[in-house]
Amino acid sequence: MEHVLILGGDGYLGWPTALRLSNLGYNVTIVDNYSRRELCSSLKIHPLYPIPDLIERSKSWFSLTGNDIKVLISDLSDYSVVESLFCGSVPYTWQNSNLKFSIPSSVIHYAEQPSAPYSVKNAQASLFTLVNNLSVTNNILWAIKSHSPDTHLIKLGTMGEYGTPNIDIEEGWLDISHKGRSDRFLFPRQAGSIYHTSKIMDTDLIWYAVRVWKLKVTDLMQGPVYGLLTDEIKLDPSLKTIFNYDEIFGTVFNRFIVQAVCHHPLTVYGEGGQTRGYLNLKDTLQCVLKSIQTPASSGELRIFNQIVETFSVNDIAGLVKSVGDSRGLDVKINKIPNPRVEAESHYYNPSYQGLLDIGLEPTFLTTDVLSEIFDEVDCYRDNILSSQFIQGIKW
Repeated sequence: MEHVLILGGDGYLGWPTALRLSNLGYNVTIVDNYSRRELCSSLKIHPLYPIPDLIERSKSWFSLTGNDIKVLISDLSDYSVVESLFCGSVPYTWQNSNLKFSIPSSVIHYAEQPSAPYSVKNAQASLFTLVNNLSVTNNILWAIKSHSPDTHLIKLGTMGEYGTPNIDIEEGWLDISHKGRSDRFLFPRQAGSIYHTSKIMDTDLIWYAVRVWKLKVTDLMQGPVYGLLTDEIKLDPSLKTIFNYDEIFGTVFNRFIVQAVCHHPLTVYGEGGQTRGYLNLKDTLQCVLKSIQTPASSGELRIFNQIVETFSVNDIAGLVKSVGDSRGLDVKINKIPNPRVEAESHYYNPSYQGLLDIGLEPTFLTTDVLSEIFDEVDCYRDNILSSQFIQGIKW
């Protein structure tokens, strides 16, 4: 079985990715240090429902399917931990099987502090974001270079690296003609937070490793993700992924749906013209799988813009209101002062053809798709804490 490492496997995206790949017959190892859980606890932020730890969820998965997901609870900012994943000396926290160790053919890197608001909370949060995110990426690159240069690294980037330029956003690269000469460069980056700055630095680190060490890397510039359920998660409640709806870790679609369910006005920042690219959780899994199946070449930094549709915040609020009103919720929209330094009206036209070319079949947003999320959130309406919607963080 092909061995895949999933770094940051306790997260909103990491756990469903592990389930999907395990279900398809991959030999899956998850690594996480529960830093997101610890941050949420320290900030007194609660997800929509409690989530068992990785060991309990992996045991449930094995009981339900007979498929083993190996778990290592450890800190990837420690190089010796990362190195062990390629050298056969992995101190697994839990595994059911005794499969012989194999060097991973693919590494899926989600293992970063993922919140832009948290990254600008204060100097300590900013420093943690930079040190954690960059040290983990640096360790992964060195471990692959030193022990397995044929391993394909699939790195989760973000569309936020690009900002909102007044030109079309290409997929990672830009061809430039200047004074009679031409060249190809990484598309100019314009970070909107310390978190996004760390992701730009990731890309620069990776580009160095690809040019000099001839590694093979796919960088997925992902937009905000919405959704709760995948085919695997539907098997049993014990398999749910973490779902935050607060200002710090919750994405705008998910947050608005929770607000609608609990009769809280939708909190639109400023004028609501901020436009971004979005995708369903199910499509994140597709994009990762397609990237595994069609890996980058040695010495190639392949960049995909991982979105399927673009919406403004006003568009999202309108869609959520429409579905909420059809359910008798009488959804209100409240435009509040924008805590972020960002353009509230801007040009936004990103390209996103690459993943379609390798087989992505998009899940477009429909009223049925939104209704499914409403149904799931409604099951936990008594858990919702409206105090979490506004955390007071300003850029």
